[in-house]
Amino acid sequence: MTRIDRRQVVGGLAAGAVLSTRGARAAVSPLPKTPVALSIIDVGGALALLQAGFDAYKAEKPNLVSKITYVKAPAPELAGKIKAQQDAGKSDLDLVLTSSDALSAGLELGLWAKIFPDFQEAFPNIEANYEPTALQLFRAQAQGYGVVCAYYPSGPILEYAPERVKQAPKSAAELLAWAKANPNRFMYARPANSGPGKSFLMGLPFLLGDNDPKDPIKGWDKTWDYLKELSPTIEYYPTGTGVTMKEFGEGSRDIIVSTTGWDINPRYLGIVPKSAAIGTLEGFHWVSDAFFMAVPKGVPQDRFAVLLDLMAYMLTPKIQAYTYDEGYLYPGPAVKNVPLSMAPQKSQDIIAEFGRPEYAKLIAENPIELSLTPDKLVLAFRRWDEEVGSKKAK
Repeated sequence: MTRIDRRQVVGGLAAGAVLSTRGARAAVSPLPKTPVALSIIDVGGALALLQAGFDAYKAEKPNLVSKITYVKAPAPELAGKIKAQQDAGKSDLDLVLTSSDALSAGLELGLWAKIFPDFQEAFPNIEANYEPTALQLFRAQAQGYGVVCAYYPSGPILEYAPERVKQAPKSAAELLAWAKANPNRFMYARPANSGPGKSFLMGLPFLLGDNDPKDPIKGWDKTWDYLKELSPTIEYYPTGTGVTMKEFGEGSRDIIVSTTGWDINPRYLGIVPKSAAIGTLEGFHWVSDAFFMAVPKGVPQDRFAVLLDLMAYMLTPKIQAYTYDEGYLYPGPAVKNVPLSMAPQKSQDIIAEFGRPEYAKLIAENPIELSLTPDKLVLAFRRWDEEVGSKKAK
């Protein structure tokens, strides 16, 4: 499977003592004396950045891990899948890799085991070691139930074909006017299953000067009106970002919503022309995102002890350097002091050829906002699905 459809891949809990969720810190169980088999499910594409780290852990610690099974599934299906398994008292999932979408859905349903502060001692100096925005995401998004393992400023940015779009829109109003004048030539994917779609949804309140960018129900009047007015110009909303990239690369779309990683990686893969250009709209704010590691409730103590050790290992600089990857989540590292020079040579070469010098300036000069809190994000996705997505034939 190519990297481009990582977010579209197809795809609770084994019998054992339920983990403590007490307010007081719980003692970390001793590591098992015999190796355990682990199952890791990826619903956002993080595995592409992190599998090398998981495999390195298994190679370094065969006394703890005998086997790792990797599973993939679409993000919107994860919460329901885990809840059904938990209700039935069975599952084969130990660790979940997700962005904020499925993490939020799981928090709403109470699916995750509490990690912080209960097992804080397994992660020495975790807050001091995080990049500042990654730390904010760790606090605001994970809420003690997850570990940030990769981070990027995300978007929303516009990606366009300069040979077909002679003058790219410079504001939200210009984008709307361009889309009306060029029906079916602009596209973004369903926000609940698309990083760029999600960043566009959360970025619009800043671009439009909405009343409260952090309240999608009471504070996004301009945003919802804008999305509804824009909708007739869009042929359909794909269920994943990969479709937008493919159609853009084939020439059936001229402007799409993108992020730093979704700009770099598909051009490296040849799915999008290297000549594709990017731009931002007036009033641009980055809306940051991250990949998280979360543990479903009910994982037996021996496997949970190994998972804590594994998650801490994944935050070490040598493993974080793998997250530069093929530019898919640029930059990628969630912890401090992981320069590009630490990454594998292949990653360095890809970023050198397909990265954009303007990203450093855009990151330095524009505000970086946090994603919505999990409860608000769930509401935003639900309202988009009901008021925007459902009005468009699939």
